[in-house]
Amino acid sequence: MKKLLALTGFLFFTIITFAQSGSKVKWDFVVKKLSDKKFEVRMIATIQPGWHLYSQTQSADAIALPTKFTFAKNPLIVTAGIPKEEGKLVDAFDKATNSRSRFYSNKAEFVQVVVLKTKVATSVVGEVEFMVCDDKQCLPPDKKKFTVKL
Repeated sequence: MKKLLALTGFLFFTIITFAQSGSKVKWDFVVKKLSDKKFEVRMIATIQPGWHLYSQTQSADAIALPTKFTFAKNPLIVTAGIPKEEGKLVDAFDKATNSRSRFYSNKAEFVQVVVLKTKVATSVVGEVEFMVCDDKQCLPPDKKKFTVKL
């Protein structure tokens, strides 16, 4: 009976922890037309106070999971490189991971330039994988899928 109770408690805690990770960052995806065939996809992370989101690039000793964007293959568009980061980047010792990390607090924007091969309506489909921490703990990595029309 004690084992069953302990297992139930552990499963409940795990479910609650996973449910929390997505609620610490709100993602918005916006498209800005730059020219007939060139667009800017802005992936905007609004981070709850006290939490931080990691940069796409980390120092060699960092153990935090960097934010990663994956774009589905689309023969109608070209994306080059990783999204450009905008926001107040902090490069400091991270108490939660006990290592030097690069992260954002409050808000971060990631900007990917997309070029159409031909002038036709299509969408950019992708996924962002990210991790958030505060000064005491890190939540499990989370993923958010997105689709934006060009």
